[in-house]
Amino acid sequence: MASAAEQLASNLNFATFAKAEDLKKRLWFTLGALLVYRLGTHIPLPGLNPAAYAQAFQNQSGGILGLFNMFSGGAVQRMAIFALGIMPYISASIIVQLMTSVVPALENLKKEGEQGRKIINQYTRYGTVLLGALQAYGIAIGLEHGNGVVLDPGWFFRLSTVVTLLGGTMFLMWLGEQVTSRGIGNGISLIIFAGIAAGLPTALAGTLELGRTGALSTGLILAVLVVAVLVIGLIVFVERAQRRLLIQYPKRQVGTRMFQGDTSHLPLKLNTSGVIPAIFASSLLLLPATVAGLGNNTALPTWVTSIVAALGHGQPIYMVLYAALIAFFAFFYTALVFNPKDTADNLKKHGGFIPGIRPGERTAEYIDYVLTRITVIGAIYLVFVCILPEILVSQTGIPLSLGGTSLLIVVSVTLDTVAQIQGHLIAQQYEGLIKKSKLRGGKRGR
Repeated sequence: MASAAEQLASNLNFATFAKAEDLKKRLWFTLGALLVYRLGTHIPLPGLNPAAYAQAFQNQSGGILGLFNMFSGGAVQRMAIFALGIMPYISASIIVQLMTSVVPALENLKKEGEQGRKIINQYTRYGTVLLGALQAYGIAIGLEHGNGVVLDPGWFFRLSTVVTLLGGTMFLMWLGEQVTSRGIGNGISLIIFAGIAAGLPTALAGTLELGRTGALSTGLILAVLVVAVLVIGLIVFVERAQRRLLIQYPKRQVGTRMFQGDTSHLPLKLNTSGVIPAIFASSLLLLPATVAGLGNNTALPTWVTSIVAALGHGQPIYMVLYAALIAFFAFFYTALVFNPKDTADNLKKHGGFIPGIRPGERTAEYIDYVLTRITVIGAIYLVFVCILPEILVSQTGIPLSLGGTSLLIVVSVTLDTVAQIQGHLIAQQYEGLIKKSKLRGGKRGR
Protein backbone atom coordinates (compact mmCIF):
# COMPACT_ATOMS: atom_id res chain seq x y z
CA MET A 1 0.00 0.00 0.00
CA ALA A 2 2.83 2.38 0.87
CA SER A 3 4.62 1.70 -2.42
CA ALA A 4 1.42 2.40 -4.37
CA ALA A 5 1.01 5.73 -2.59
CA GLU A 6 4.63 6.65 -3.29
CA GLN A 7 4.17 5.77 -6.95
CA LEU A 8 1.07 7.94 -7.15
CA ALA A 9 2.90 10.80 -5.45
CA SER A 10 5.71 10.60 -8.00
CA ASN A 11 3.20 10.72 -10.87
CA LEU A 12 1.50 13.92 -9.66
CA ASN A 13 1.65 16.78 -12.18
CA PHE A 14 -0.04 20.03 -13.08
CA ALA A 15 -2.79 18.16 -14.94
CA THR A 16 -3.76 16.45 -11.69
CA PHE A 17 -3.78 19.80 -9.90
CA ALA A 18 -5.94 21.37 -12.65
CA LYS A 19 -8.59 18.68 -12.13
CA ALA A 20 -8.60 19.03 -8.33
CA GLU A 21 -11.44 21.54 -8.04
CA ASP A 22 -11.95 20.98 -4.32
CA LEU A 23 -8.25 21.60 -3.66
CA LYS A 24 -8.30 24.86 -5.61
CA LYS A 25 -11.32 26.06 -3.62
CA ARG A 26 -9.51 25.24 -0.40
CA LEU A 27 -6.40 27.10 -1.53
CA TRP A 28 -8.39 30.21 -2.50
CA PHE A 29 -10.22 30.12 0.84
CA THR A 30 -6.90 29.86 2.71
CA LEU A 31 -5.38 32.76 0.76
CA GLY A 32 -8.49 34.89 1.36
CA ALA A 33 -8.41 34.19 5.10
CA LEU A 34 -4.71 35.10 5.34
CA LEU A 35 -5.40 38.31 3.40
CA VAL A 36 -8.08 39.27 5.93
CA TYR A 37 -5.59 38.63 8.72
CA ARG A 38 -2.94 40.81 7.09
CA LEU A 39 -5.43 43.64 6.62
CA GLY A 40 -6.35 43.47 10.31
CA THR A 41 -2.71 43.92 11.35
CA HIS A 42 -2.81 47.43 9.80
CA ILE A 43 -6.00 48.68 11.54
CA PRO A 44 -4.76 50.70 14.56
CA LEU A 45 -6.21 50.60 18.05
CA PRO A 46 -8.29 53.76 18.70
CA GLY A 47 -7.26 56.36 21.28
CA LEU A 48 -3.46 56.27 20.76
CA ASN A 49 -0.88 58.87 19.82
CA PRO A 50 1.00 57.13 16.95
CA ALA A 51 4.25 59.12 17.32
CA ALA A 52 4.47 58.60 21.10
CA TYR A 53 3.67 54.89 20.79
CA ALA A 54 6.29 54.42 18.05
CA GLN A 55 8.91 55.90 20.37
CA ALA A 56 7.77 53.74 23.30
CA PHE A 57 7.85 50.57 21.19
CA GLN A 58 11.34 51.41 19.95
CA ASN A 59 12.55 51.42 23.55
CA GLN A 60 10.93 48.03 24.23
CA SER A 61 11.59 46.24 20.91
CA GLY A 62 14.52 44.30 22.35
CA GLY A 63 12.35 42.56 24.93
CA ILE A 64 9.46 40.15 24.73
CA LEU A 65 7.44 42.69 22.72
CA GLY A 66 9.83 42.14 19.83
CA LEU A 67 9.11 38.40 19.94
CA PHE A 68 5.34 38.97 20.00
CA ASN A 69 5.68 41.53 17.22
CA MET A 70 7.38 38.91 15.05
CA PHE A 71 4.61 36.36 15.65
CA SER A 72 1.87 38.96 15.05
CA GLY A 73 3.28 40.18 11.73
CA GLY A 74 4.10 43.69 12.96
CA ALA A 75 0.71 44.23 14.62
CA VAL A 76 2.34 45.00 17.99
CA GLN A 77 4.60 47.61 16.42
CA ARG A 78 1.51 49.30 14.96
CA MET A 79 -0.67 48.38 17.99
CA ALA A 80 -3.35 47.07 15.64
CA ILE A 81 -6.57 45.30 16.56
CA PHE A 82 -4.74 41.96 16.06
CA ALA A 83 -1.85 42.97 18.35
CA LEU A 84 -2.53 40.07 20.74
CA GLY A 85 -2.44 37.74 17.76
CA ILE A 86 -3.05 34.07 18.34
CA MET A 87 -0.63 33.76 21.28
CA PRO A 88 -3.37 33.58 24.00
CA TYR A 89 -4.86 30.59 22.17
CA ILE A 90 -1.46 28.89 21.94
CA SER A 91 -0.79 29.56 25.64
CA ALA A 92 -4.23 28.20 26.58
CA SER A 93 -3.63 25.09 24.46
CA ILE A 94 -0.32 24.40 26.19
CA ILE A 95 -1.87 24.94 29.64
CA VAL A 96 -4.73 22.54 28.83
CA GLN A 97 -2.20 19.97 27.56
CA LEU A 98 -0.30 20.26 30.83
CA MET A 99 -3.51 19.85 32.82
CA THR A 100 -4.51 16.71 30.89
CA SER A 101 -1.41 15.05 32.34
CA VAL A 102 -2.21 16.19 35.89
CA VAL A 103 -6.03 16.29 36.20
CA PRO A 104 -7.59 12.78 35.96
CA ALA A 105 -10.92 14.12 34.63
CA LEU A 106 -9.20 15.80 31.67
CA GLU A 107 -7.06 12.73 31.09
CA ASN A 108 -10.21 10.61 30.83
CA LEU A 109 -11.72 13.11 28.38
CA LYS A 110 -8.63 12.79 26.22
CA LYS A 111 -9.18 9.04 26.00
CA GLU A 112 -12.85 9.36 24.99
CA GLY A 113 -12.06 10.12 21.36
CA GLU A 114 -13.81 12.77 19.28
CA GLN A 115 -16.38 13.75 21.90
CA GLY A 116 -13.72 14.24 24.55
CA ARG A 117 -11.58 16.24 22.13
CA LYS A 118 -14.48 18.63 21.50
CA ILE A 119 -14.92 19.24 25.23
CA ILE A 120 -11.17 19.86 25.67
CA ASN A 121 -11.24 22.29 22.73
CA GLN A 122 -14.09 24.15 24.41
CA TYR A 123 -12.03 24.43 27.62
CA THR A 124 -9.18 25.77 25.48
CA ARG A 125 -11.47 28.49 24.10
CA TYR A 126 -12.53 29.49 27.61
CA GLY A 127 -8.87 29.66 28.60
CA THR A 128 -8.17 31.82 25.54
CA VAL A 129 -10.85 34.31 26.60
CA LEU A 130 -9.46 34.50 30.14
CA LEU A 131 -5.81 34.85 29.09
CA GLY A 132 -6.67 37.27 26.29
CA ALA A 133 -8.69 39.51 28.61
CA LEU A 134 -5.88 39.59 31.19
CA GLN A 135 -3.22 40.34 28.58
CA ALA A 136 -5.36 43.01 26.91
CA TYR A 137 -5.97 44.72 30.26
CA GLY A 138 -2.26 44.59 31.00
CA ILE A 139 -1.54 46.19 27.61
CA ALA A 140 -4.08 48.94 28.33
CA ILE A 141 -2.45 49.71 31.70
CA GLY A 142 1.01 49.66 30.11
CA LEU A 143 -0.09 52.05 27.36
CA GLU A 144 -1.54 54.47 29.92
CA HIS A 145 1.80 54.58 31.75
CA GLY A 146 3.57 55.64 28.55
CA ASN A 147 4.49 59.27 28.08
CA GLY A 148 1.59 60.67 26.08
CA VAL A 149 0.82 57.36 24.34
CA VAL A 150 -2.90 57.39 25.28
CA LEU A 151 -4.86 60.48 24.29
CA ASP A 152 -7.59 60.07 26.94
CA PRO A 153 -6.61 57.63 29.73
CA GLY A 154 -9.32 56.12 31.89
CA TRP A 155 -11.71 53.22 32.25
CA PHE A 156 -13.34 53.85 28.89
CA PHE A 157 -9.98 53.42 27.14
CA ARG A 158 -9.21 50.29 29.16
CA LEU A 159 -12.58 48.72 28.43
CA SER A 160 -12.45 49.55 24.71
CA THR A 161 -8.88 48.19 24.49
CA VAL A 162 -9.82 44.91 26.18
CA VAL A 163 -12.89 44.46 23.96
CA THR A 164 -10.98 45.32 20.78
CA LEU A 165 -7.88 43.21 21.41
CA LEU A 166 -9.81 40.26 22.83
CA GLY A 167 -12.25 40.44 19.90
CA GLY A 168 -9.28 40.39 17.50
CA THR A 169 -7.85 37.28 19.17
CA MET A 170 -11.19 35.45 19.16
CA PHE A 171 -11.71 36.36 15.50
CA LEU A 172 -8.26 34.97 14.63
CA MET A 173 -9.01 31.79 16.59
CA TRP A 174 -12.26 31.37 14.64
CA LEU A 175 -10.50 32.19 11.37
CA GLY A 176 -7.81 29.61 12.08
CA GLU A 177 -10.43 26.92 12.77
CA GLN A 178 -12.19 27.79 9.51
CA VAL A 179 -8.94 27.46 7.57
CA THR A 180 -8.26 24.09 9.20
CA SER A 181 -11.71 22.72 8.28
CA ARG A 182 -12.36 24.44 4.93
CA GLY A 183 -8.88 25.32 3.71
CA ILE A 184 -5.43 23.73 3.51
CA GLY A 185 -3.09 23.18 6.44
CA ASN A 186 -3.39 24.05 10.11
CA GLY A 187 -5.07 27.45 10.33
CA ILE A 188 -3.39 28.59 13.56
CA SER A 189 0.06 27.66 12.25
CA LEU A 190 -0.59 29.39 8.93
CA ILE A 191 -1.59 32.62 10.70
CA ILE A 192 1.72 32.62 12.60
CA PHE A 193 3.52 31.72 9.36
CA ALA A 194 1.90 34.64 7.53
CA GLY A 195 2.93 37.03 10.29
CA ILE A 196 6.57 35.93 10.18
CA ALA A 197 6.76 35.76 6.37
CA ALA A 198 5.32 39.29 6.07
CA GLY A 199 8.50 40.73 7.56
CA LEU A 200 10.88 38.85 5.24
CA PRO A 201 10.79 41.25 2.24
CA THR A 202 11.53 44.27 4.45
CA ALA A 203 14.36 42.44 6.22
CA LEU A 204 15.88 41.27 2.92
CA ALA A 205 15.61 44.76 1.42
CA GLY A 206 17.28 46.26 4.51
CA THR A 207 20.16 43.77 4.30
CA LEU A 208 20.70 44.46 0.59
CA GLU A 209 20.63 48.20 1.31
CA LEU A 210 23.39 47.73 3.91
CA GLY A 211 25.39 45.87 1.26
CA ARG A 212 24.83 48.65 -1.27
CA THR A 213 26.02 51.34 1.11
CA GLY A 214 29.08 49.29 2.08
CA ALA A 215 28.07 48.67 5.71
CA LEU A 216 28.15 44.93 4.94
CA SER A 217 30.42 43.24 2.43
CA THR A 218 28.92 41.32 -0.48
CA GLY A 219 30.87 38.20 0.49
CA LEU A 220 29.45 38.26 3.99
CA ILE A 221 25.86 38.57 2.71
CA LEU A 222 26.40 35.68 0.27
CA ALA A 223 27.95 33.55 3.02
CA VAL A 224 24.97 34.18 5.31
CA LEU A 225 22.56 33.26 2.50
CA VAL A 226 24.46 29.99 1.90
CA VAL A 227 24.35 29.20 5.62
CA ALA A 228 20.60 29.95 5.66
CA VAL A 229 20.00 27.52 2.78
CA LEU A 230 22.04 24.81 4.53
CA VAL A 231 20.14 25.33 7.80
CA ILE A 232 16.81 25.11 5.96
CA GLY A 233 17.98 21.83 4.42
CA LEU A 234 18.90 20.56 7.88
CA ILE A 235 15.47 21.53 9.25
CA VAL A 236 13.70 19.76 6.39
CA PHE A 237 15.79 16.62 6.93
CA VAL A 238 15.32 16.45 10.71
CA GLU A 239 11.62 17.38 10.71
CA ARG A 240 10.92 14.52 8.29
CA ALA A 241 13.25 12.07 10.05
CA GLN A 242 11.68 9.21 11.99
CA ARG A 243 12.82 6.25 14.03
CA ARG A 244 10.47 3.43 13.05
CA LEU A 245 9.95 0.60 15.52
CA LEU A 246 8.86 -2.66 13.91
CA ILE A 247 5.47 -3.86 15.18
CA GLN A 248 4.26 -7.41 14.52
CA TYR A 249 0.79 -8.84 14.91
CA PRO A 250 0.30 -12.59 15.52
CA LYS A 251 -1.34 -15.01 13.12
CA ARG A 252 -5.09 -15.18 13.46
CA GLN A 253 -7.62 -17.84 12.53
CA VAL A 254 -11.02 -16.97 11.05
CA GLY A 255 -13.13 -20.09 10.75
CA THR A 256 -10.97 -22.73 9.13
CA ARG A 257 -8.63 -20.24 7.46
CA MET A 258 -5.33 -19.09 8.97
CA PHE A 259 -4.24 -15.53 8.15
CA GLN A 260 -0.60 -14.47 8.22
CA GLY A 261 0.34 -11.94 10.89
CA ASP A 262 0.71 -8.35 9.73
CA THR A 263 3.68 -6.06 10.28
CA SER A 264 3.60 -2.34 10.85
CA HIS A 265 5.79 0.46 12.20
CA LEU A 266 5.55 2.83 15.15
CA PRO A 267 7.03 6.12 13.89
CA LEU A 268 8.87 8.25 16.45
CA LYS A 269 9.79 11.72 15.23
CA LEU A 270 13.36 12.86 15.81
CA ASN A 271 12.00 16.21 17.01
CA THR A 272 8.78 15.33 18.79
CA SER A 273 8.54 18.65 20.66
CA GLY A 274 8.51 20.80 17.50
CA VAL A 275 9.17 24.52 17.95
CA ILE A 276 7.68 24.82 21.46
CA PRO A 277 11.04 24.58 23.34
CA ALA A 278 12.48 27.51 21.37
CA ILE A 279 9.39 29.67 22.04
CA PHE A 280 9.41 28.89 25.77
CA ALA A 281 13.16 29.53 26.10
CA SER A 282 12.99 32.83 24.19
CA SER A 283 10.03 34.08 26.23
CA LEU A 284 11.69 33.32 29.58
CA LEU A 285 15.00 34.94 28.67
CA LEU A 286 13.33 38.07 27.30
CA LEU A 287 11.22 38.63 30.43
CA PRO A 288 13.98 40.35 32.50
CA ALA A 289 14.73 42.87 29.76
CA THR A 290 11.02 43.57 29.31
CA VAL A 291 10.35 44.08 33.04
CA ALA A 292 13.41 46.31 33.37
CA GLY A 293 12.35 48.38 30.40
CA LEU A 294 8.91 49.06 31.88
CA GLY A 295 10.43 51.16 34.62
CA ASN A 296 12.94 53.94 34.78
CA ASN A 297 16.38 52.45 34.16
CA THR A 298 18.06 55.05 36.37
CA ALA A 299 15.98 53.91 39.36
CA LEU A 300 16.97 50.24 38.99
CA PRO A 301 19.64 48.74 41.30
CA THR A 302 23.05 48.10 39.79
CA TRP A 303 22.74 44.32 40.13
CA VAL A 304 19.46 44.36 38.15
CA THR A 305 20.99 46.29 35.26
CA SER A 306 23.98 43.92 35.35
CA ILE A 307 21.68 40.90 35.03
CA VAL A 308 19.75 42.51 32.18
CA ALA A 309 23.00 43.34 30.38
CA ALA A 310 24.30 39.78 30.85
CA LEU A 311 21.06 38.38 29.41
CA GLY A 312 21.28 40.53 26.29
CA HIS A 313 21.39 38.98 22.81
CA GLY A 314 24.82 37.64 21.92
CA GLN A 315 26.13 37.56 25.49
CA PRO A 316 27.79 34.28 26.64
CA ILE A 317 25.45 33.81 29.62
CA TYR A 318 22.45 34.35 27.34
CA MET A 319 23.76 31.73 24.90
CA VAL A 320 24.36 29.14 27.64
CA LEU A 321 20.98 29.66 29.30
CA TYR A 322 19.20 29.69 25.94
CA ALA A 323 20.74 26.35 24.97
CA ALA A 324 20.04 24.82 28.40
CA LEU A 325 16.39 25.93 28.40
CA ILE A 326 15.83 24.64 24.87
CA ALA A 327 17.25 21.23 25.82
CA PHE A 328 15.17 21.11 29.02
CA PHE A 329 11.89 22.01 27.28
CA ALA A 330 12.64 19.55 24.46
CA PHE A 331 12.62 16.67 26.96
CA PHE A 332 9.80 18.17 29.05
CA TYR A 333 7.40 18.73 26.17
CA THR A 334 8.22 15.37 24.56
CA ALA A 335 7.34 13.63 27.84
CA LEU A 336 4.14 15.67 27.93
CA VAL A 337 2.83 14.88 24.43
CA PHE A 338 4.01 11.26 24.15
CA ASN A 339 3.25 8.65 26.80
CA PRO A 340 5.12 5.34 26.19
CA LYS A 341 2.91 3.49 28.69
CA ASP A 342 -0.30 4.40 26.82
CA THR A 343 1.31 3.41 23.51
CA ALA A 344 2.41 0.05 24.94
CA ASP A 345 -1.06 -0.59 26.37
CA ASN A 346 -2.70 0.16 23.01
CA LEU A 347 -0.30 -2.21 21.23
CA LYS A 348 -1.05 -4.95 23.77
CA LYS A 349 -4.79 -4.36 23.45
CA HIS A 350 -4.65 -4.88 19.68
CA GLY A 351 -2.29 -7.85 19.87
CA GLY A 352 0.78 -5.99 18.57
CA PHE A 353 4.29 -6.43 19.94
CA ILE A 354 7.87 -5.38 19.25
CA PRO A 355 9.97 -8.43 18.26
CA GLY A 356 12.17 -9.54 21.15
CA ILE A 357 10.35 -7.30 23.69
CA ARG A 358 7.65 -8.58 26.02
CA PRO A 359 4.30 -6.74 25.73
CA GLY A 360 3.24 -4.36 28.49
CA GLU A 361 5.72 -2.75 30.86
CA ARG A 362 8.86 -3.96 29.06
CA THR A 363 7.55 -2.50 25.79
CA ALA A 364 6.87 0.85 27.49
CA GLU A 365 10.42 0.86 28.90
CA TYR A 366 11.90 0.07 25.49
CA ILE A 367 9.87 2.81 23.74
CA ASP A 368 10.90 5.28 26.45
CA TYR A 369 14.55 4.26 26.02
CA VAL A 370 14.45 4.79 22.24
CA LEU A 371 12.49 8.05 22.59
CA THR A 372 15.02 9.43 25.10
CA ARG A 373 17.94 8.66 22.78
CA ILE A 374 16.39 10.32 19.73
CA THR A 375 15.24 13.30 21.84
CA VAL A 376 18.90 13.93 22.68
CA ILE A 377 19.56 14.30 18.95
CA GLY A 378 16.45 16.45 18.55
CA ALA A 379 17.51 18.74 21.41
CA ILE A 380 21.01 19.17 19.92
CA TYR A 381 19.41 20.01 16.58
CA LEU A 382 17.12 22.63 18.15
CA VAL A 383 19.99 24.21 20.07
CA PHE A 384 22.12 24.40 16.92
CA VAL A 385 19.39 25.95 14.77
CA CYS A 386 18.46 28.54 17.42
CA ILE A 387 21.97 29.45 18.58
CA LEU A 388 23.52 29.79 15.10
CA PRO A 389 21.60 33.01 14.18
CA GLU A 390 22.55 34.53 17.55
CA ILE A 391 26.23 33.83 16.85
CA LEU A 392 25.98 35.27 13.34
CA VAL A 393 24.37 38.47 14.61
CA SER A 394 26.86 38.95 17.46
CA GLN A 395 29.95 38.20 15.36
CA THR A 396 29.07 39.81 12.02
CA GLY A 397 26.56 42.51 12.98
CA ILE A 398 24.23 41.52 10.12
CA PRO A 399 20.57 42.25 11.07
CA LEU A 400 18.95 38.81 10.95
CA SER A 401 15.26 39.30 11.71
CA LEU A 402 14.53 35.65 10.87
CA GLY A 403 15.95 33.87 13.92
CA GLY A 404 16.05 30.17 14.67
CA THR A 405 12.54 30.06 16.18
CA SER A 406 10.88 31.82 13.25
CA LEU A 407 12.89 29.77 10.74
CA LEU A 408 11.70 26.56 12.39
CA ILE A 409 8.09 27.72 12.24
CA VAL A 410 8.28 28.81 8.60
CA VAL A 411 9.89 25.58 7.38
CA SER A 412 7.72 23.27 9.52
CA VAL A 413 4.45 24.92 8.47
CA THR A 414 5.53 24.85 4.82
CA LEU A 415 6.31 21.13 5.03
CA ASP A 416 2.97 20.34 6.69
CA THR A 417 1.00 22.41 4.16
CA VAL A 418 2.78 20.86 1.17
CA ALA A 419 2.12 17.40 2.63
CA GLN A 420 -1.61 18.18 2.89
CA ILE A 421 -1.71 19.48 -0.68
CA GLN A 422 0.03 16.33 -1.85
CA GLY A 423 -2.46 14.25 0.13
CA HIS A 424 -5.39 15.93 -1.64
CA LEU A 425 -3.75 15.35 -5.02
CA ILE A 426 -3.16 11.68 -4.23
CA ALA A 427 -6.83 11.35 -3.21
CA GLN A 428 -7.79 12.98 -6.52
CA GLN A 429 -5.56 10.49 -8.36
CA TYR A 430 -7.16 7.58 -6.53
CA GLU A 431 -10.65 8.81 -7.42
CA GLY A 432 -9.63 9.05 -11.05
CA LEU A 433 -8.29 5.49 -11.05
CA ILE A 434 -11.44 4.16 -9.38
CA LYS A 435 -13.67 5.89 -11.95
CA LYS A 436 -11.60 4.46 -14.81
CA SER A 437 -11.79 0.93 -13.37
CA LYS A 438 -15.58 1.22 -13.01
CA LEU A 439 -15.92 2.40 -16.60
CA ARG A 440 -13.79 -0.49 -17.84
CA GLY A 441 -15.81 -2.94 -15.76
CA GLY A 442 -19.04 -1.54 -17.18
CA LYS A 443 -17.82 -1.91 -20.77
CA ARG A 444 -16.73 -5.50 -20.19
CA GLY A 445 -20.10 -6.29 -18.67
CA ARG A 446 -21.81 -5.18 -21.83
